[in-house]
Amino acid sequence: MRKVRWGVLGVAKIATSKVIAAMQRGEWCEIAGIASRDRDRAEEAARTFQIPKAYGSYEEMLADPEIEAVYNPLPNHLHVPWSIRAAEAGKHVLCEKPVAMSAAEARELMAARDRNGVAIGEAFMVRTHPQWLRIMELVRAGRIGRLMSAVGTFSYANLDAANVRNVPEYGGGGLMDIGCYPIKTSRMVFGEEPRRVSAAIVRDPEFDIDVLTSAILEFPSGQCVFTCSTEIPNNQTMRFYGTAGRIEPEIPYNVRPDRPARILIDDHRDLNGGGLTVEEIAPCNQYTIQGDLFSRAIREGGQPPVPLEDSLKNMAVIDAVFRAAESGRWEEVERVSEARAGL
Repeated sequence: MRKVRWGVLGVAKIATSKVIAAMQRGEWCEIAGIASRDRDRAEEAARTFQIPKAYGSYEEMLADPEIEAVYNPLPNHLHVPWSIRAAEAGKHVLCEKPVAMSAAEARELMAARDRNGVAIGEAFMVRTHPQWLRIMELVRAGRIGRLMSAVGTFSYANLDAANVRNVPEYGGGGLMDIGCYPIKTSRMVFGEEPRRVSAAIVRDPEFDIDVLTSAILEFPSGQCVFTCSTEIPNNQTMRFYGTAGRIEPEIPYNVRPDRPARILIDDHRDLNGGGLTVEEIAPCNQYTIQGDLFSRAIREGGQPPVPLEDSLKNMAVIDAVFRAAESGRWEEVERVSEARAGL
C-alpha cells in the first residue's frame, strides 16, 4: 500500500491544531506539503510538523505533480472556489465543513468533481467516529424503540470581530459553523431527510451574523430541535429519544482522542438513572480515521466517507433554515433526488 501524498491548503487553526498531526499518524496518509499566501507561515508550519515542502502560494502547491490530494480548511467562502481549482489541477479534495455556502454552490463543486474525475468529500469527521457508528447501530436495532425525537445544542463564545466566523462575507455565523452538526447527525441517525423546517435567528448588531439560531426539522419519522450559538459558553449535547428510552453521546462532536468516548443509554424506568447504562468506545482520533478512509477511497476507487451527494442534502437543509428564519413560516427542504444528486 502506497500512502496518498496530501497537501494542506493554508495554515488554518483546525489544520494546525487537530488535522495535520492526526493525518500524519494514519496508515494511508502522508502530509507532503503545506501552502500559505505567506511563505514564512508555510515554512514555519512545515518545520513544526516536519512536512517536506512549503509553498508561498496555493497555486504553487496545486501545480506540484507530487501532491495527489488536498485538504482544504480555508474560510467557508473559499471552500468551493479553491476546491474547484484543486479538482481542475487533478487533485482529490477533502474540504472542511460546510463544504459550500449554499446548495447551489455544492452543485458547482459536484460538477467540477465529475468533470475532472477526482474524489471530493466533506470533512464531517463525526461520520467516521466509532461512537456515531455505534449510535446508528443501536438505533437501527431498536435499542430505544422507535426513534421519534432528537434534541441538541452546540455553542461557544467568540466576540472577536476579526475572526472569520464573525464576518458575514466569509460565511460566518453559528448555523454554518456549528449548526451544521446537529443537522448532519440527526440526518445520520434518523436515516431520513427532513421535509420542512421552522427557525428563529438572532443576529449580532455589529457583526451581522447569526449568533443564536434555533430550528425544528420535521422528519418523516419524527423531529429534531436544536439551538446553536456563538455568544454563549461552550456546550455540546445531542440526545435521541425513542419510544423505549434515549441514547446520547457524552461529548458528541469534539471527543478527546486520548480518552474513551461514552454513550449513555437510558430506558427511563425512573428519573434517577435506574435504567441508565454506559458503553465506552476505545480512544481514537476521528481526524486520523477520516483521513485514512478518504485516502483508502482514493487508492481503491470507493466513495469518500461524506460524498458530495450527502453534502448537497445537508446544505439544502441549511438553506431552508435561513429561509424559515427570514419568512417566519415553515419552509420546505429542497428535495434532492438521487439522479439529480449525481448518484
